[in-house]
Amino acid sequence: MPIKSILKSTVVALAFVAAGPLFAQGTPINAAAFDALVAQGPVADAATIASSTWASKIKQAGVLRLGGTQTSNLFSLLNEKDGKARGFDAGLAQMIARYILGDGAKSQFTQVTSSTREQVLINDQVDMVLATYSITPARAEKISFAGPYYTSQAGVLVKANNTAIKSYNDLAGKKVATQAGSTGPAILAQFAPKAVVQEFQTHQEALDALRQGRVDAYVTDYTLLLNALSQGTGDTKLAGEPFGTKDPYGIGLPKGSDGVAFVNAFLKKVEADGTWAKLWTIAIGERTGSTAVPTPPALP
Repeated sequence: MPIKSILKSTVVALAFVAAGPLFAQGTPINAAAFDALVAQGPVADAATIASSTWASKIKQAGVLRLGGTQTSNLFSLLNEKDGKARGFDAGLAQMIARYILGDGAKSQFTQVTSSTREQVLINDQVDMVLATYSITPARAEKISFAGPYYTSQAGVLVKANNTAIKSYNDLAGKKVATQAGSTGPAILAQFAPKAVVQEFQTHQEALDALRQGRVDAYVTDYTLLLNALSQGTGDTKLAGEPFGTKDPYGIGLPKGSDGVAFVNAFLKKVEADGTWAKLWTIAIGERTGSTAVPTPPALP
């Protein structure tokens, strides 16, 4: 590359940093492989759909009303060029839409946050919520969960030049971001009770605070923190290993819905035929350098 071009690129890069961007999108998902996998997903027969009031309602409406997010690099990220969300959660959601309606694109999206996920189900604004949604007793009092379809633990994210925080044991007296309405506050209360906790409404806001130096660390689900690393900017790192109890991700459904049995049967099907493993590899494994496909959590 000519020196003039190099200098120009450097100036642009420095201006980009000075402007305070957050995390640039890194290695993109293999869109063709993702789309092909969704298109090959199973389709339920009429008897299977008729056996579930929840699925029958969706079939009759002709659309699956989905509560989710579109800003998670590994789990559900919107591609603004083609208008499609891709990632591990997005793939499962589209496959469920295909399983019921024969077409993974037949969904109506509603943005949710950690604080609104139960309410959109209670208000009948969505049919299901699929958004790295941890199953907890408190949430299960308000809604029902299918799954778990994935498990994680907690992790600590810090800036790449931070040498003071090596694990959650070093968070005492530090400003630590987490998401309001997530399991983060309870995890910090248990494992880092002397941390100065600051709650943010969204994952992105917590990342903003870390990168801008307003907090010293960000504690949340380990797999969500892999998002930041997968984006390839090199300005953050994980401090220590995942910690705490395993955090099961579930698919939120209306309280008492027979959709739980229907969705669990779907999950068992895609786990048994290898689709779950293929989706994990495309959405997460290939983009984080992970070659060992995890074992899906046991389903009821």
